[in-house]
Amino acid sequence: MSILLKNGTYINPETLEFTTSHILVEEGKNGGIKFMKEIPSDPNISIIDCTGKYITKSFANGHHHVYSALARGMGAPKKNPENFNEILEYVWWTLDKALDPEMIEASALYTAIASLKSGVTFVIDHHASPNAIDGSLEIIANAFEKAGASHLLCYEITDRDGPEKTELGLKETASYLKSHQGLIGLHASFTVSDNTLKKAVALAKQFNTGIHIHVAEAESDQKHCLENYGMRVVERLQKHGALDSGKTILGHCLHLNDNEKKILNGSPVWVVQNTESNLNNKVGFFNAAGLGDNIMMGTDGMHSDMLRSAKSAFFVGQNFDTIGYDSVYTRFRNTDRYLNQNNFEDHGSNNLVVLDYDTPTPFNTGNFYGHFVFGLESKHVCLVLSKGHLVVENGKVLTVDEDKILQNARLQAERLWKKMQ
Repeated sequence: MSILLKNGTYINPETLEFTTSHILVEEGKNGGIKFMKEIPSDPNISIIDCTGKYITKSFANGHHHVYSALARGMGAPKKNPENFNEILEYVWWTLDKALDPEMIEASALYTAIASLKSGVTFVIDHHASPNAIDGSLEIIANAFEKAGASHLLCYEITDRDGPEKTELGLKETASYLKSHQGLIGLHASFTVSDNTLKKAVALAKQFNTGIHIHVAEAESDQKHCLENYGMRVVERLQKHGALDSGKTILGHCLHLNDNEKKILNGSPVWVVQNTESNLNNKVGFFNAAGLGDNIMMGTDGMHSDMLRSAKSAFFVGQNFDTIGYDSVYTRFRNTDRYLNQNNFEDHGSNNLVVLDYDTPTPFNTGNFYGHFVFGLESKHVCLVLSKGHLVVENGKVLTVDEDKILQNARLQAERLWKKMQ
């Protein structure tokens, strides 16, 4: 059944033009929206009154980690990490090794719910579960689709757990890409051998897709690359053809020199910044200077709220980045551009968010950026439509039993934490 959003004010996500109209939302991955002057008398159309509310394209997350969903509130690691590599070893690599299919499903369902409730209908995810690799991407995809969220997934291929796990990661990736859109996941340069990197690039070419990899998140990534390969990380990726596709995503990119930035600026790849994760791990600050225009935003598993991520990037960037009111919004929306340019499915114009934003000041095209940075928050999300279907209403996900999923997630979290001990 099509949905008519009655008397809402539509904000064009690209031009920021405000238009008050009735909006007919068509169903399906190929559905669109139509502006109507009159309300059609069609019993097959469901009408929702949006008087006084704002309607715009829903949001997308450029870099997430479903596998971190059950980490909130867990106990301290066996050793207090003293640097980024120890954070990985004693926290995240301990956690991902403990994951099993039930935990992965609970993590994915919760992530989908949290994303949708914050207006995010499309998630680009980078997954790792070394002791539960086989079928893990299908579990995540099924959970997302059950909730009504769209996705672009990959498995984090790495050599850190031995050659058998490397091959399983490659096999899982190839198996998944036979029937789904997705990317070729790699952890980071310092855990990926030349042989594995070559295999990943070949797989990307085979499936006409891109690489999704963490790049220079910490100085240690560069140090390892220089000591073992005699070049810096971006130079190594370029040498092996990993920067040839406009579908490729490089996460973080904090510790780059001018030559690496020049290489990236001259390539079609995309960079995704993750401000709050960088702050949490004390690895440095993102600076877009010299990187070009292909920069988008993610949450890196910290949470699922892209409006929050945008604000963090703006405020931290006042001291460390070349970011302004217009560019923070551009980066926020650039995941849309990435998906559209590369013809990925399920993020068309019938993915919408309705905002109940009762501002005490005028709100229009001319001052939109000020409201985006200082006003709009996920608490203002009252309705979300994914592929033309109503999936969130009054802050509640309609597609799944949210209470039951949260109850199970808590049980799976307890199991996970015990295994980590």
